[in-house]
Order: sequence, then C-alpha cells, then structure tokens
Amino acid sequence: MNKKILIVEDDLKLLRYLELELQHEGYEANTVSNGKAGLDEALKGGYDLVILDIMLPGMNGMEVCRKIRQISDLPIIMLTARGDTMDKIAGLDFGADDYITKPFEIEEFLARVRRFFRKKTEDHHEIISGPLKINTESRSCQYEDEVINLSKTEYDLCLYLMQNRDKVLTREQILEYVWGFDYYGETRVVDVYIRYLREKIDDRFGKQYIRTIRGVGYIFKDKG
Repeated sequence: MNKKILIVEDDLKLLRYLELELQHEGYEANTVSNGKAGLDEALKGGYDLVILDIMLPGMNGMEVCRKIRQISDLPIIMLTARGDTMDKIAGLDFGADDYITKPFEIEEFLARVRRFFRKKTEDHHEIISGPLKINTESRSCQYEDEVINLSKTEYDLCLYLMQNRDKVLTREQILEYVWGFDYYGETRVVDVYIRYLREKIDDRFGKQYIRTIRGVGYIFKDKG
C-alpha cells in the first residue's frame, strides 16, 4: 500500500508542486491550505506523514503540531523559513519529527521523505545496554524496571546513540539522523539535547553512558 502524506501549505503554487512530485514518487498525497482544516484532516487518521508549514492562516503550524501531539504520534515534518533557528527548535520541542528550511530543492525534499520512511523501517524491536533498554515499537525507554520519560527528540537521540554504541558520532552526524538537517551553525542544539538526556539517564542513575569527545562529538559507552 502506498504511503499516504498530507501537505498543509498556504502557498498554493508550492502546494500543488509538492503534491505532483510526491505522487510521481508513488505516494498518495492530499493537500490543505490552512491550519484549522489541516488539523481536522490530520486527525481523521489514515496518514503516514504530515508536511506542515509554520506560517498558516487560521491556525499556525506550531499550534497544529501541538494539538496533533496531544492525541496522536502521527509523524510531522515542518517547513520553516531559512534562518529562523528558534522556530526550528520550537517545532521540534512541540513534537515535530524533522524540518526542512525554505527555499529547498525538490530533490532534497524527496530525499528527506524517503529517509524518514527508511528510518522507520530500520528500527529494531529492542536495544539493550545493561539495565538500560529501548523498545522501538512502544517508543519507550527504561532503566531496570523504571520508565524514563523522554520527549520525541530525546528518544530519537538516545536511540541513535545506543544504535551506535562505542562509536564516536560527530554533531553533524547526530543532526542529520535525529533532526534530519545539517545546517551550518545549528550544532549547538545537539549539545542542548545531550544535556537533557544526561540529566534523565546519566545523572539520575549515577552512570556515564554519554561521553564527550572534545572537538568531535559524543560516544555512548555500553558500560556507563
């Protein structure tokens, strides 16, 4: 069955262009041009992915994302203006899975969509490091029998680190996999979320799973 994608974008020319390109790639694409209608359509169910612009009439994309996240884990890729760093970070904090900055080349857009679906199918059921365990079906994390409450971004970061245990990962590699972008100057967001993750796992349980490799990035050590 073809993947079903909802595009919520008020630029009608861009909306139609993305619709045609996605259909050409074999996806089923539906379109909506304002925020309130986009929210209603997304919550009907049946979609595999939402492409969501931030600047929308009726209800902005941040609010649409927030309301979707209250009741659904429907994957969301947000479209943001180039240079709006705070919008990008806020969108991820509201629960977006990825973002793409405008203007973008259609090849980049389609590659990002393909990468997203490929990433979803690559996940394994469980990843275990001693008493620390991630379940990719329930998107849950626990230490021994204690559940660790992670945001979507914290979960994706923890998953990527554990999938690459004992391997040094650069900030750029982490950005590309977890956030889906490699925009120059944005690597500080990695440090912010590494700190969040350390507070919830390393500091809480007296471990040192996540270690800094000065001038390079981070490594997850199996024996924390």
